[in-house]
Amino acid sequence: MKKVLVTGAGGTVGLQVIRFLLSEGKYEITALELKNKNVYKRLKPFRKRINIVFGDVNDDTIVDALVKDHDIVIHLAGVLPTLANIREDLCREVDYEGTKTIVDAIKDYNPDCFLLYASSTSVYGIQEDYENITLKSKNNIDDYDYYSKYKLECEKYIKDNLKHYSIFRLAYILGDPGRESLIYNVPLSNRLELLSSEDAGYAFACAIDFLKEINKKTFNVSGGEKFRTTYREYLLKIFKNYGLSFKYLSTWLLAEKNYRGGYYTDGDKLDDILHFRSKNLDVYYNTLTKYRIPRLIPRLFALPFIALYHRKNK
Repeated sequence: MKKVLVTGAGGTVGLQVIRFLLSEGKYEITALELKNKNVYKRLKPFRKRINIVFGDVNDDTIVDALVKDHDIVIHLAGVLPTLANIREDLCREVDYEGTKTIVDAIKDYNPDCFLLYASSTSVYGIQEDYENITLKSKNNIDDYDYYSKYKLECEKYIKDNLKHYSIFRLAYILGDPGRESLIYNVPLSNRLELLSSEDAGYAFACAIDFLKEINKKTFNVSGGEKFRTTYREYLLKIFKNYGLSFKYLSTWLLAEKNYRGGYYTDGDKLDDILHFRSKNLDVYYNTLTKYRIPRLIPRLFALPFIALYHRKNK
């Protein structure tokens, strides 16, 4: 039975990875997370079926011991925007130094261990053609985009030091609008190719059966054509189905816009190997109907924004 270590297991994608790995019934799973109330609550349903270790990815003692005893590391832990772009020191400490700690442990103690690393499509930054982004597209990020900066540095450190790895550049992740924070601030008119958290989690779980095929490769991981939209249309759907909330209103009106997105024309390459895509945007929006009754008043407050948009676009 292969042993799989998942860092950042209490996050949006991490929980999906845990669920899919458990459904396979053929892995011994260890979750590494910082201990706080939310994480404890999220991981509690799995406590009898997985090993849960509360600790820091920068703790050499914990990481060395875990890496020595695992065949695969799915590394999801990190600081997300917008905090990552406000606190460069924290972003470097957690994202880069934490990844370095894991890579060094693999290199020194378990060189046959396979690392699956969660990077981001935000590393492409400003592009001339947002409808045809590929791995060959130049990384053109802003000076203050520390999140993308350290993702690229992590990628380089992994490539320079490991012989068994694969890098997944994840597109904008769709999670639970009520529970999850917004990961990025996006200009309203920008075109986006999104990715459901379920499909992202399934991609990591499926990858374990195809390690030879994906070894030493980087992939854009996205939902494909059925997940393409503009950020304005996405927010309008959130307003309509979930209702108005401060975080969505702030990104609509006030937030600094530093994620540009785009369409990933080579995004099918990983799906051709793993066949991880199972949803589309309509399926995701339909899942938001569970909020219709409990969030009736927020949905009423959202109506003026929806009406204003339709009036401007007549």
